Amino acid sequence: MPKVDSATLGKEPISKLLIKQSVPASIGILVMSLNILVDTIFVGNWIGPIGIAAINVVLPISFFIAALGMAIGIGGSSIISRALGANNNEKALKTFGNQITLTILLTVSFVIVGLWFINDLIPAFGGKGEIFEPAKIYYKVVLYGVPILALSMMGNNVIRAEGKPNFAMIAMIIPSVGNLIADYFLINVFDMGMLGAAWATTGSYMVCFLYVLWFFLSKNSELRISLHHFGLNKKILGEIGALGFVTLARQAVVSLTYLLMNNILFKLGGESSVAVYAIIGRMLMFALFPVLGVTQGFLPIAGYNHGAGNPHRVRESINKAILYASILALFVFAIIMIFPKEIVSVFTQDKTILKETPGAMRWVFAAIPIIALQLIGSAYFQAIGKALPALLLTLTRQGFFFIPLILILPKYFGEFGVWISFPLADVISTIVTGFFLNREIRHHLKPEEMEEQASPQKF
Repeated sequence: MPKVDSATLGKEPISKLLIKQSVPASIGILVMSLNILVDTIFVGNWIGPIGIAAINVVLPISFFIAALGMAIGIGGSSIISRALGANNNEKALKTFGNQITLTILLTVSFVIVGLWFINDLIPAFGGKGEIFEPAKIYYKVVLYGVPILALSMMGNNVIRAEGKPNFAMIAMIIPSVGNLIADYFLINVFDMGMLGAAWATTGSYMVCFLYVLWFFLSKNSELRISLHHFGLNKKILGEIGALGFVTLARQAVVSLTYLLMNNILFKLGGESSVAVYAIIGRMLMFALFPVLGVTQGFLPIAGYNHGAGNPHRVRESINKAILYASILALFVFAIIMIFPKEIVSVFTQDKTILKETPGAMRWVFAAIPIIALQLIGSAYFQAIGKALPALLLTLTRQGFFFIPLILILPKYFGEFGVWISFPLADVISTIVTGFFLNREIRHHLKPEEMEEQASPQKF
């Protein structure tokens, strides 16, 4: 693999950079999504719909704790990208060291709390009735590996901030493939059921961590940290916290959404409705991989060029990221609308779920073609270090609009009210994000300002 320097983020054409950054990110997200997808297929076919529902109960809890690592990773990576763009290497190193320390301290603490309140958390997230016992088995084992997952997620974002998306892609592929192999043997061959699914998942986290650790210890990384970089710095922690809170808040809202959805659907349709949502949730993770890949690829480009004082390149990256992501989202939309029954049949042969899921899936994905603007818009503010607008725009989709809708509409429309809440929230949040992004571009990325700031770089 050829040596890549972060400085290329400020030199190469934006279109070329977006492709170079987004394709590996998309492949990595695709493989991880396939991992979750195939895991669900294995569980659905070899354990049953109750197994799918059990995993769906545990995921928001484990992923919220793991999201601490992602939040610290994305928040710190924004700082690192801008620091590298401004040639402030010491700040980049100190930020990375603080990210590691903070991730370990927070995730271990949350895991201890999560294990202590296991019997309260599982029912709260919809693990009731027949779902409780398999969910508890899966929960205990998976939570042991969550700090390792958090460190891996944090490190992966730092790798992207260095402008090395291929390594970040490999870090996502290796554990995913390992998990699928382990799933086959532990669930199907050795008949370990939910315990096998749990250990396969936890084992994959460990493999991912070992690869990320190797990267930072190798000559491939520009961030050669020393022991003094691990000491917590109040100013850097504040900056990581402000930007990272955006990601954490988003994941907290996702977890809250799962809690509400699982409980609402359990009341409306029992275990089968929870399983329907579990399948749709996996498809949301899987189907949007190219759009999320463009968003991931966009972040270091926008952050680096903002730090380097190249607003003309920042504006170009926004426009092209939205264009590319929108085209990909339209393609995903077409597939979901045409083949919903075929997609559902891959997960289960349960007649009730086969009947209910396709229609619900069409409604959930109805507004996907416009979602690119919302994702890129909120990501932009995070990339340039504007924590408050990034936070507010990130929360618009699920926090400000979706959650109120699923609390209100089912009272009048039953289960149908749950499914139509998805496109309604997507449309409203996209309009809001578009307004604020357009205002930001007009005020801070004006053509005349771009020319003035870019002209000295021509000499």
